[in-house]
Amino acid sequence: MDLSTFIVSVFCLVDDQLKGRHRLRQRGPAPKLSDSEVLTMEIVGEFLGLDTDKDIYLFFRRHYAAWFPALSEIHRTTFARQAANLWKVKERLWQELLSLAPHDPTFAICDSMPLPACLFARAYRCRRFRGNAAFGKDILLKQTFYGFRVHVRVCWPGLISRFSVAPANVHELSVLPELVEHTWGVVVGDRNYWSPLVREQLAGRGVELAASYQTKKRDPDPQRSAFLSRFRYRIDTVFSQLVERYSMKRVWARDMWHLISRLLRKVLSHTVAFLLNHHSGNPPLQLAKLLH
Repeated sequence: MDLSTFIVSVFCLVDDQLKGRHRLRQRGPAPKLSDSEVLTMEIVGEFLGLDTDKDIYLFFRRHYAAWFPALSEIHRTTFARQAANLWKVKERLWQELLSLAPHDPTFAICDSMPLPACLFARAYRCRRFRGNAAFGKDILLKQTFYGFRVHVRVCWPGLISRFSVAPANVHELSVLPELVEHTWGVVVGDRNYWSPLVREQLAGRGVELAASYQTKKRDPDPQRSAFLSRFRYRIDTVFSQLVERYSMKRVWARDMWHLISRLLRKVLSHTVAFLLNHHSGNPPLQLAKLLH
């Protein structure tokens, strides 16, 4: 589909889900831009690689002012404030769209990715997220960073069903019970998730933890670990999309509230793209095929 069709499809999808809800604002006048319009611009903007509120605002005001006429009547900060205030709506919308997207809720993959709050050289004097962020190790780059880790649960074939933000020094096993809460089935993890104790605890909740042995050299069953890795690599594909297309590692926010709102709209945009790609007859994770 072309970009215009994509925008219309996203708006119809969002507006249909928001219809029939109770009034979101208990007092005060209604905003000039509807919530469906703001969410549509955020979802499409993130898919196009527009990472900031300013870029999204200017893009649609310059190229689609006729489609969103009220956009020319409000200031950029008003748009950004309304977008941030809709974080709870984004969360509910995301969860509702999960039920429409094809996936297997009983087979999931869990992993985490680093989310630096600033450059390492500025970490000791960085005032952002003080009391929330921490120092941690980026295993891929083999270096220390300051910030958070985003822990993600991806259901097969690649749909993000849950995520959590924790300080960078928090181990994956500490966040895993939160990611699999009220779920059942198999969850696959890498060697960092190896723990007979946690596996036994999750088994009592109906969750089977399948993780590779904690050290490769002493792995008693390397064939099993290689078999699990064939499935676990699917979450690496999702992470690469979040980093490259959605610029997830660019932390423009200055507090946790705005950070969670930014992450939510990226995950929501990825879910919408996954769903529309499926409706178009494309492999759902090949997002590049959605626009042509």
